[in-house]
Amino acid sequence: MKYVTSNEYEKKYYPSLVMGIDEAGRGPIAGPLVVAGVIFPLGYESDLIYDSKKLSEKKREMLYDIIIKDALSYKILIIDEKTIDTLNIYQATKQAMENIALELNANVVLTDAMPLDNCHKQVEAIIKGDQKSVNIAAASILAKVTRDRLMQEYDKIYPQYGFAKHKGYPTKQHLMALEEYGACPIHRHSYGPVANLDQMKLDI
Repeated sequence: MKYVTSNEYEKKYYPSLVMGIDEAGRGPIAGPLVVAGVIFPLGYESDLIYDSKKLSEKKREMLYDIIIKDALSYKILIIDEKTIDTLNIYQATKQAMENIALELNANVVLTDAMPLDNCHKQVEAIIKGDQKSVNIAAASILAKVTRDRLMQEYDKIYPQYGFAKHKGYPTKQHLMALEEYGACPIHRHSYGPVANLDQMKLDI
C-alpha cells in the first residue's frame, strides 16, 4: 500500500517558514523519548515521506538520509528516562517540543496533536498530523530512526531484555524478561510494569 502526505497544511501559512514536530517513544517502558523538528523549503513535496509507524525500517532509514539532506534545518532531542519519570511523559514531550519550536527558525509550528502553550509562535496541533503534514511526517521519521538506533545499542549493553526486537515496548517477551531480571538503568519507573515491580520489592 502506498501512503502519501501533502503540504496542504504548510501552504496555508506561506510565505512563512513552517516547521513540523513529532516524537517517538511515548509508549515504551524502557529507553528514551526522542523528539524531532523539521523545516523544509517552501513548496517542498514528497511522495515517500509519511507517518513513520506505517513505513518499513528499511524505508525509514532511507528517508532519514533524504530528510537530513533536504531540510533547511532540523533538530533532534533525546530525553532520558529519569526526566520522563520526573516530569511525566506528557510534560516531557511537551517541554521538548517547545524547546525545538523556540530554537528552530520558523514562525509557524505544526505538531502531531500536541498544544504548545509556552510557545509564542503560531502553533497548529493536528490530529494524525504525521499522516497529513510532510514536515510532521519527516519529524516522525527522524525521531523513530534515532530512537530505534539507540535501542539497538542498548540491546548490546542489556541483551537479556531483547531491546533490538521490541524497542522497549511492553511486549510479552519484555515483561517476562523484566520479571526475571528486574529493571535495568534505562527502564522507566513511573510506568506501570516497572512501578509494580518496584512496589513488589518494597512489599517483600
